[in-house]
Amino acid sequence: MLVTLSIKNFAVVKQLAVNFEAGMTAITGETGAGKSIAIDALSLCLGERADAGAVRKEASKAEIIAHFNLSNQPTALKWLEEQELLEEGENSGFIRRVISREGRSKAFINGCPVSLQQLKQFGQHLIAIHGQNTHLQLLKEDYQRNLVDQYANHSDLIEEVAKTYRNWKQKQGALKQLQEQAQMRADRHQLLNYQVQELDEFALEEGEFLELETEHRRLSNGQTLLEQAQTSFYNLYENDEGNALSIIQNGLERLSDLEAHDSALTPIIALLNDASIQVEEAARELRSYCDELEIDPLRLQQVENRYSKAMELARKHNVKPESLYEHHVSLSAEFATLSDDEDRLVSLVDEVAQEKAHYLSACEALSVSRAENAEKLAKAIQTQIRQMNMPHAEMAIEVNYQADKTPSAHGLNDIVFKVSTNPGQSLDKLEKVVSGGELSRIGLAIQVLTSDKQATPTMIFDEVDAGISGPTAAIVGALLRRLGSVSQVMCVTHLPQVAAQAHNQLFVTKFSDGNTTETQMLPLTRQDRIDELARLLAGDKVTESALANAKELLQSAESN
Repeated sequence: MLVTLSIKNFAVVKQLAVNFEAGMTAITGETGAGKSIAIDALSLCLGERADAGAVRKEASKAEIIAHFNLSNQPTALKWLEEQELLEEGENSGFIRRVISREGRSKAFINGCPVSLQQLKQFGQHLIAIHGQNTHLQLLKEDYQRNLVDQYANHSDLIEEVAKTYRNWKQKQGALKQLQEQAQMRADRHQLLNYQVQELDEFALEEGEFLELETEHRRLSNGQTLLEQAQTSFYNLYENDEGNALSIIQNGLERLSDLEAHDSALTPIIALLNDASIQVEEAARELRSYCDELEIDPLRLQQVENRYSKAMELARKHNVKPESLYEHHVSLSAEFATLSDDEDRLVSLVDEVAQEKAHYLSACEALSVSRAENAEKLAKAIQTQIRQMNMPHAEMAIEVNYQADKTPSAHGLNDIVFKVSTNPGQSLDKLEKVVSGGELSRIGLAIQVLTSDKQATPTMIFDEVDAGISGPTAAIVGALLRRLGSVSQVMCVTHLPQVAAQAHNQLFVTKFSDGNTTETQMLPLTRQDRIDELARLLAGDKVTESALANAKELLQSAESN
């Protein structure tokens, strides 16, 4: 509920602070006094865009602060908690909007800077503003559908339709994508089938190419390796005319005989001794190498053929030979995926059909609920508007289930509000039958009938009673008072019959010193209300008769 509204340097307001009460509050005043100024200010607090023209002349900035009590608004408190804009234990919401002379704007919730989008999201939980043209929304099919759904209170059915619609569209999109790519996928599948089959037949093992490369070098150079290894062995160990081992050993013997004469030879002798051992060990290894080295032309041919094939496949697939195995694995995985896509395509057709069936079933259940509640709502609206100087009015809400209608998340219904206002007149769409005043009355009736399902705790009506008068105005006022018993209602009005029904009343006045104009909004006492109602009844010249009528109006409203 709105508790206070503070306005500074906004339009014709220099400084204004207003406290608001529960129930219905009427806002009255002279024409042009600025009765809608509070609504304009609140609209900015709810995220409406501002411009520099909103700043009072000669002021550098305008500031608006709205304080809301959120004790009975769990959804608003939850939103604040999710946005981390609520102190623990607090149940209030403070909105502050600042507009500079240059047109720049800043917004705050509970002292924290926020975006206009956040203001709008928060505002949806706080206030619903109904302007003079708001009831024109009644002519829109989407709005009519939402009214029926709000009255029916079947959010579970609406969510089920939306969920099944999303699932169906998701499956349908995946199927369409697979179908559109079918030819491309088929061509790729055919190519991969050949490539993978060829690589499967070659069956190169992981790391095999490097082994082939090593073995190929060894086998193709086998004779040279054998000859050089044998020559080296001969020179190291077997040459009778002088081999490396015998030369080292001979030197070792000579120096060993001299070691006793000079100890400096000792490390040299040690080195020669190590060399003798190393040469002898190398000779044994060379002998073993020569014995085991095979010159196998058949094996060389086999290795050469496989090595050449690997090189050929690598060039063919434009990869390095050592990467051929990984390339084979990658192509096999892609081929398997394409094969899975073909299977997926078949299964998706069935899944799409199943999701469509679920969607249609949910739409039918929602349609049944809409039809039942539309009939109840139409009867209730008819009863209400017949009391509002439309005694012959007939109301009907048609709910047509259209199986061939373009599917949407809202279902497959065409919902049409139809009315007849005169005897013998056929029911027809609202825009073809009702006048502006009649449309306002129907809109007010709907607001009252759906008031217990309103998500917002505060409703503001800006001269929605335009175009009505007399007994009808009294009935409209009574309806707004009834609405005020369950919600906080503020109504800008020029009708005394409506203002008298309010639990509270604010008077808007303006004065000018010749250079500037300033607007004030003042709470009225009971006597002040009688005087104001008399002014609304009689105009500028208030008579005793007007005062008596005003007092009677107020007493009548208070007794009901």
